[in-house]
Amino acid sequence: MEGERINIVLADSQFLIGISLKTIFESLPAYHLVGIAENYNRLTEFLSSGKVSLLIIDVLLFDIDSFQRLADLREKHPELKFLILTNSLNKSELNEMMRLGIKSIIYKTTDNDELLQAIEATLKNKKYYCSEVLDMLVDSSAKNAVSDPFALTPAETEVVKLIAGGFTTKEIAQKKHVSFHTVMSHRKNIFRKLKINNVSELLMYALRVGIIEDNTEYYI
Repeated sequence: MEGERINIVLADSQFLIGISLKTIFESLPAYHLVGIAENYNRLTEFLSSGKVSLLIIDVLLFDIDSFQRLADLREKHPELKFLILTNSLNKSELNEMMRLGIKSIIYKTTDNDELLQAIEATLKNKKYYCSEVLDMLVDSSAKNAVSDPFALTPAETEVVKLIAGGFTTKEIAQKKHVSFHTVMSHRKNIFRKLKINNVSELLMYALRVGIIEDNTEYYI
């Protein structure tokens, strides 16, 4: 419904983070901070008490004993969007989050604009990684050899750009005025030529060879 506010729950044990985000959301009419959960039991109360669209959570500091419990939350609330807000994380933790399907991760050093960009992307079911996380992903993917970028045809390069821009296969087909199966064929050829397995790896490749620009907003 037009004008309906987005309900958000913050799960974070750091007092100053809670106060800061509470102040930010109070100034934004589009969002409503339902509450701040300091522990897991309180979080489950918030999530079960009404419609919550977005959970902002520091998995590494919050009262959550394993990544499996995070997976359980995702399974129990399939429509709930997750935005990870953390001080830092290592490659192992990042890999585990990605394995669980976490699509949005930002650091607590983020500024107000990036926070809002991340929220908007997450609510649209788009991926959003802050620059620190992207650097980690690029560093990891650089260890895997990929083919020469010029192996891609102009049409395939354009498809890569559109995928990185967040367009679905159906939307790309409509935009390029071609069939759904043509775009699927392009995707398969791109993945085969570059020897990659998923869209995240494709984004890292496109950044590294300059197909897309290196900035902080990545909607894929």
